[in-house]
Amino acid sequence: MSEIVKKDAIDTFQNDGVVFIKGMFTEWVDSLAVGVEQNLDEPSADGKLYHDDEGRRFLSDYCNWQRIPQYEDFLKNSRCAELAAALMRSKTARLFHEHVLVKDAGAQIATPWHHDQTYYCVDGSQNVSIWIPLDPVGRNTSPEFVAGSHKWGRSFTPERFNTQPLYGDADTFEKLPDIEADRDAYDIRGFDLEPGDAICFHYLTVHGAPANRSLATPRRAVSARWIGDDARFATRPGPTSPPFRDVTLNPGDIMDAPEFPLVWQAA
Repeated sequence: MSEIVKKDAIDTFQNDGVVFIKGMFTEWVDSLAVGVEQNLDEPSADGKLYHDDEGRRFLSDYCNWQRIPQYEDFLKNSRCAELAAALMRSKTARLFHEHVLVKDAGAQIATPWHHDQTYYCVDGSQNVSIWIPLDPVGRNTSPEFVAGSHKWGRSFTPERFNTQPLYGDADTFEKLPDIEADRDAYDIRGFDLEPGDAICFHYLTVHGAPANRSLATPRRAVSARWIGDDARFATRPGPTSPPFRDVTLNPGDIMDAPEFPLVWQAA
C-alpha cells in the first residue's frame, strides 16, 4: 500500500466518510485554474450554468478531461489516483470522472444536501471524490459533510441542483431527511481551505454547500472521482449524471472501459 497518506487519515475516511488533507495539490493549482477558465469559456453539452437574481454564475460541468489538457495532466500525472487508492484501501484506482464547480463571488446559489452514488452508474463501496479548491474558501462557504452518513445503508433520491428529481416519476429511492432544518442532530463537518487542499469523501456521504458568501472571491473547485477494486457497472431508473451514453458495459461488469481508465495500481 502507498505511503502517500498517514494511516489515521485513511481510518478517518473509512470511519467518517470524509477527511481533510492540507496542501496536497498546491503545485497543481495554477495549471488547473487554466483548465477551469477554458471550461468556463467552453462548457460541455452536459454542463449546467445557473444564475442568481444578480446574474452571478454557478457552473457545474463534468467529463471534460479528454478535451482539456490541464485536467488530463493532473488526473494522470499527479498523485491523485495514488491518494485515492490509499483512502479506498484498493489495489487499483480508475478514473470515474472529473467534476468542476464554479460559484462566482457572491453567487447566491446553494448546493442542496445530497449524496452522489444514486446519481452514478456504479455500485460498490470502494470509491472517493477528491475536491480541490483553487481559491481560498472560508468555513462559512465550505462544502459541508454529514460524518458517518456513508454507513447509514440508505439510498436517497438524486435531485438536480434546481431540486427537480433526476429520474422523475421513475425514482425508486427515499427522500433525504431535511438536514438543514435539524443541523444539531448531525455531525456536520466543514473546513477552512486554501488552494490545493483536498477534501476526500465517499460517494454515499451526504453533503451540500452554501451560497458563496464571499463578495470578493470566486469558489472554483475541481473534484476528481475515483473507483476501486469492487466497483461494478450499475443501471438506475433513468439517465445517470454523468450520462455516459456510449458505455457498453452490462450491469455487474467490472468498470473496464475507455471512459474509466486505470490510472494507478499497486506494484
